[in-house]
Amino acid sequence: MADARRRPWSIAARLLLSAIACSVLLLLLAGVILSSLYRRTTEQAFDQRLGVYLRAIVADVATPGEDTRTEPGQLGEPQFELTLSGWYWQITRLDSDKPDIRASRSLFASQLPRLADLGVPAGIGGSRRGYAEGPDGKPIRIVEREINVGDAGIYLVQVAATTDEVETQIWRFELALVIAFATLALALAGATVLQVRYGLMPLRRLGDEVGAIRRGDGELIAGVYSEELSPLAGELNLLMESNREILERARTQVGNLAHALKTPLSVIANEARATQGPLAEKVAEQAAIMRDQVTWYLDRARAAARSRVIGATTDIAPAVGALARTFAKIYGERAIEFIAEIPEELRFRGEKQDFEEMMGNLVDNAGKWATSRVDILVETAPPAASGRAMIDLLIDDDGPGLPPDQRAQAMTRGRRLDETKPGSGLGLSIVTDLAGLHGGNLMLEDSPLGGLRARLRLPTA
Repeated sequence: MADARRRPWSIAARLLLSAIACSVLLLLLAGVILSSLYRRTTEQAFDQRLGVYLRAIVADVATPGEDTRTEPGQLGEPQFELTLSGWYWQITRLDSDKPDIRASRSLFASQLPRLADLGVPAGIGGSRRGYAEGPDGKPIRIVEREINVGDAGIYLVQVAATTDEVETQIWRFELALVIAFATLALALAGATVLQVRYGLMPLRRLGDEVGAIRRGDGELIAGVYSEELSPLAGELNLLMESNREILERARTQVGNLAHALKTPLSVIANEARATQGPLAEKVAEQAAIMRDQVTWYLDRARAAARSRVIGATTDIAPAVGALARTFAKIYGERAIEFIAEIPEELRFRGEKQDFEEMMGNLVDNAGKWATSRVDILVETAPPAASGRAMIDLLIDDDGPGLPPDQRAQAMTRGRRLDETKPGSGLGLSIVTDLAGLHGGNLMLEDSPLGGLRARLRLPTA
């Protein structure tokens, strides 16, 4: 369930990650190919160097006579004379019962392994090239070739050298390659970020326009957009215009229905009051209940239509201040003090009529039960599941309060816990329904003043 509710990645993140992943993959592939090509090229160059010595020894072996150039110091490479220097040559006669082996002084008492015995296939001209373990246990590169000099015999000529030089060159190249490609990867990542930000700028501007409409700072999406976003902006404008038209029609129909129902109910109630008897009293009672129910459902229908309006916002502080002054006058005879402490910048995401109806019912209810004081405060609330910012409006009174087991009943439609107080019992239920339509809720708690606290949670703009 947690994975299903996880917020999907943004378009910018998807583009960035996919571009970076492709760039890294291509750079890695290019690095592997370049490293492999450089290793092959380096080995070929090293083999050519060894091949020079091999050809010199082959020429010496193929030359009749005892005056050979394969004695130490005759190949122009001093390392052939240094014991276990890593540079070796070896001549092995293959057609005698007891192989005759001549080798460089660097081999000391060791022998070079045969590549044919190691399974290395012969190349062009019968020569072989490959890696093997040297006399000192380190890897060496060997170039060998069999030659037949007729009556003089068949010989295997080998030249070998340590691979330290080759590996050092390859390591330096790979290090330079890593540094170069890492720098290139960072440059590509930066370019991708700039490209994505620039490419998504029209979409971000469209989002800002929609946000301004939602906050009530605009009515339609303005500006000229690209070929891809222009149809979307147009459809959104048509949707908002259609929403306003539907809302106006709904308001008109609700108003007509209210007039159509209230007039017959008023007639029935007047006729019942003009007549004496149990039947008349029952008709008057039921007519009053019907009038209250019609009023409640019509108000709820109006609120449901208004709550769907896009971009409607209400300044909280002026609306609460006006309510506090109004109810201070209404309850002036009881000297109830109404104190409102609301920041000026707060705004309710909804129509002013809905806000005044919710707060009016709660402040009126607090004034009915308060002894001397009603406080109206605000607190920051946790964001809603949709991500909307929420606030808690707190209405405290210093009256007798309400037991916890009766608070749920108090918010039930038509439920009055004290018949001595005026009202229809619909106030708190209307607040609960209106708050729910806007994504909020109403909770009743103990007040720090000793009475009841009404906590009204609403979305902010």
